[in-house]
Amino acid sequence: MTITDAIKNRRTIKAFKPDPIPEIDLLTWLEAASYAPNHRLNEPWEILVIGPETRSKLNHKKDFGGAPVVLAIVSKPAATPFERDENIMAVSCFVQNFMLAAHEAGAGVYWSSMGNLPQNREILGVEQDYDVVGVLGVGYPAEVPTAKPRTPISSKITHLA
Repeated sequence: MTITDAIKNRRTIKAFKPDPIPEIDLLTWLEAASYAPNHRLNEPWEILVIGPETRSKLNHKKDFGGAPVVLAIVSKPAATPFERDENIMAVSCFVQNFMLAAHEAGAGVYWSSMGNLPQNREILGVEQDYDVVGVLGVGYPAEVPTAKPRTPISSKITHLA
């Protein structure tokens, strides 16, 4: 699988098989994700592994599709608003890398932004100056949705003088 194939064929998975994810695989995908671009190599990501009690309190409407693993990906605090933005962008790249590594291995990911809601931040125990970039359901897909049409990229390009 080429990287372009992985990018174009990866889908958001909303229903998972109950099969467990071997910890070594999860660590391999997280390690690959850690090669995301990040300014000054500050590696602003932190990973929270969400257990059954916390997962239940989060009360996701579809319980993350029954994913066997649920993670929260958090961005560390920054000294300035600009650095905060840089951190969030780097952590978003981390999540994308993780999703692509999981996809290559036959697994899938559901990325939810629900973790940054005040009540969920509290459930996760996330300090005020941190950002929750995503809560991820991770597992082997029970079903893979078909691709939806994309806007032609040419309509998104503006040439500046």
